[in-house]
Amino acid sequence: MTPAAAPRSLPYPLGVTLRQDGANVAVYSRTADSVEFCTFDADGHETRTTLPERTGHVFHGVIPGVTVGTRYGLRVDGAWNPDAGLRHNVNKLLLDPHATAIEGGYDWGQAVFAHDLNNPAEFDSTDSAPAVPRCVVTDPSFDWDEGTPDVAPRIPLADTVVYEVHVKGFTRQHPEVPEEIRGTYAGLAHPAAIKHLTDLGVTAVELLPVHQFVQDSHLEEKGLRNYWGYNSIGFFAPHGDYSAAGDGGGQVAEFKAMVKALHAAGLEVILDVVYNHTAEGNHMGPMLSFKGIDNEAYYRLVEGEESAYFDTTGTGNSLNVGHPAALGLIMDSLRYWVTEMHVDGFRFDLATTLTRQDGSAELHSAFLTLIQQDPVLAPVKMIAEPWDTAGYQVGGFPADWSEWNGKFRDDAREFWHGGDNVLGDFAQRFLGSPDVYEGSRRAPVSSVNFITAHDGFTLADLTTYDEKHNEANGEDNNDGESDNRSANHGVEGPTDDAGVNELRDRQRRNFLATLLLSTGVPMILGGDEMGRSQGGNNNAYCQDDEISWFDWNKVDDGLLRFTTELIALRRENPALRPAWFRHAPEAGSADTVRVLRADAEGFTAEDWTADHRAIAFVLEHDGADSFAVLLNAAENGVEFTVPAAPAQEWELVLSTDPEQRVESPVSTLIVRDRSVTVLRSRRA
Repeated sequence: MTPAAAPRSLPYPLGVTLRQDGANVAVYSRTADSVEFCTFDADGHETRTTLPERTGHVFHGVIPGVTVGTRYGLRVDGAWNPDAGLRHNVNKLLLDPHATAIEGGYDWGQAVFAHDLNNPAEFDSTDSAPAVPRCVVTDPSFDWDEGTPDVAPRIPLADTVVYEVHVKGFTRQHPEVPEEIRGTYAGLAHPAAIKHLTDLGVTAVELLPVHQFVQDSHLEEKGLRNYWGYNSIGFFAPHGDYSAAGDGGGQVAEFKAMVKALHAAGLEVILDVVYNHTAEGNHMGPMLSFKGIDNEAYYRLVEGEESAYFDTTGTGNSLNVGHPAALGLIMDSLRYWVTEMHVDGFRFDLATTLTRQDGSAELHSAFLTLIQQDPVLAPVKMIAEPWDTAGYQVGGFPADWSEWNGKFRDDAREFWHGGDNVLGDFAQRFLGSPDVYEGSRRAPVSSVNFITAHDGFTLADLTTYDEKHNEANGEDNNDGESDNRSANHGVEGPTDDAGVNELRDRQRRNFLATLLLSTGVPMILGGDEMGRSQGGNNNAYCQDDEISWFDWNKVDDGLLRFTTELIALRRENPALRPAWFRHAPEAGSADTVRVLRADAEGFTAEDWTADHRAIAFVLEHDGADSFAVLLNAAENGVEFTVPAAPAQEWELVLSTDPEQRVESPVSTLIVRDRSVTVLRSRRA
């Protein structure tokens, strides 16, 4: 009788794929001699199986008995020669780069760092109380159609208002969210959380990193925690600490349920993703996954320098985007989050690093080319943080990308806080930064405009502090950016001075009006609409506590109403959200703009370099209401000559000055110091 043939395995897809006879397992490594697939029972006992087949540089095999919930890891045998870029150690349990769930964290008191392995044989991680986490096999099924089908909102960029928010911090103290799900994916999906977002009127949540990340040993030594999550180790796994279901695999279904709930409310989900580096750091950092599988495939190494890692991220390493293995990992991850998790877009942390194939940033890099031609990724939003530690590339990404526009942030802050000779730059930012994008025929929606983001002051703190106050971070206030273009308006920190508080409140409204009336894609830092403060901490990456969490008992209701009204005004009026440039009506555009001095005359070349602090924009859309936006950043009131109304007489629609009044018809108008007034001419 002929013996039954061994189950046939496949080299793709990488990772663990369930099948009737167990699971297909595939792991890439050009430099390994062998790969063991290690499973763990409920008592932590380990069973090792060597992957028997090799196709190209992929080790693969069928492992019987693997089911949903199986805990596993990898052991990779090969040469240990760090000076040659080789860091294999079969005694070290490693995470599968394609794991869809990861259970547990690292006990840095037991876990061994790569640079400590002078004798790799001394390390063994088979303890029943593991010092390292385990991968978990998850159930890929999810009923997206149960009740109502999941439908991606697919909101055009011109109509998009982004809300940058932290999964945990948003609901960790929300009184209307059940305590057992606060700070989780389920918490964000709760009706009370969604109601805040839909009442506000934003169209997308941009979630700070939710890929599985690692807590930093140096922070744990100080009693702190990595809060922002820019320390990824699992590019397919939702971070387990944000799951009410725990980290044993239930986090996957919980994340999917969150996406479905947000979609049902008309909200898109954008992920802040960190593909530029991993938590393994430089040659002094731990070996958790990629280093021990194929160090030189996944990381850029410095030629001629023993054990050195190329670093344009400030974290110790940079992914090797010039190598097919690293590129394939990124692409597989992106497609997974779109097809399996149904997300609507990505914001790429330090995206410039991902374009550096040979050191310099390249518009036609393999990374950008692969994304552009991929039909799965074509419908979703792509947003670049267009810089890294080695370069600033605002305006340097392809036409179908948007970019965090740091120029908008800086010039808007300079304008409202009294910067010199900034009016010309500010006008460019208000109009969608044509000086950045028009030359390459890119639309103004290429610009993601923001005043504040997670990295830096909140809006409340931007108008309350001259200096950063990061003492709680344990670095003697030496961390964080020192050049914030902020202003305390006379008193550092909170005060009972009514005049100072009134000016601070007006400036916050000025910033929000600037953001939401400018051309481009506005992004609001979550909590700015309600006056959230971090006590002057502008680098709260390690503050997983009340410093960073939303305090729902301290909501500035007036500021919240103002922000909601601004978003509604933008949403309802096409003149305030043009999809293209508005400088040449003779070209047939439905949108036009006039940029005027306070006397309603056009600016001359000399005017832009003069000490002007007042400017007017007349925004029109064919067949729709027109708007005159009058901005005065001077410390005194300015008389504006109001241009002739395009249709019906001007009426006051919004002002950051609660005392502003307009009698129709209006020919001149005093706009008080540091304020915005918006007039509307209704189309009959």
